[in-house]
Amino acid sequence: MEEGLLQSKELYEYLLRTSVFPRESELLKEIRDITAKHPLSTMGTAPDSGPMVAMLLKLLNAKNTLEIGVFTGYSLLLTALTIPDDGRITAIDPDKKAYDMGLPVIKKAGVEHKINFIESLALPVLDKLLEDENNESSFDFAYVDADKINYKNYHERVLKLVKVGGVVVYDNTLWYGTVAMPEKSVPEDLVSYRGHIVELNKQLAADSRVQIVQIPLGDGMTVCRRVC
Repeated sequence: MEEGLLQSKELYEYLLRTSVFPRESELLKEIRDITAKHPLSTMGTAPDSGPMVAMLLKLLNAKNTLEIGVFTGYSLLLTALTIPDDGRITAIDPDKKAYDMGLPVIKKAGVEHKINFIESLALPVLDKLLEDENNESSFDFAYVDADKINYKNYHERVLKLVKVGGVVVYDNTLWYGTVAMPEKSVPEDLVSYRGHIVELNKQLAADSRVQIVQIPLGDGMTVCRRVC
């Protein structure tokens, strides 16, 4: 189990034990256990991030959502369980094999009808959505947990798709804490994406179109509320 960004393993386990796991549904736990068997299991959404995402969805009364990066579907299932029965999730990921790992749990939950899974790289799908002006400002919420190289490119497109007052959440924006390290000290397996995350954080901080808060849950999450 990853410790997230908390400096104490005991403190992280306390957080999970007291406020996360007691409220985590059995379906989410099942998909988390499935994710743990994947060789790239660390790509899964951290369980301590889930309650925040669910609360945001409820506060927004979100009904039409966008998910860029699905993996095995923990955050996707969380969203599908939270939004209304007639809600809709446009979910984009090029790795259908990973999605198929969690799909039986999604079907068991009875929420597959809310999901439009698109097997594709995200940029072409986002551009296609923007060709239809009816899609502009139509999404209540977007969750981005995909290839870090394109986060800056996703931001410009997603901000056109999410309505004013809507929210975009970017995952991994503290990148294992390396954003605060000198580049020469960053582990080799993390250095390639670090620069992209640093640039995204600068971009978001300077973007007057969004109100932002960076939260040290999981691997760091930045919540952006579109204000204009």
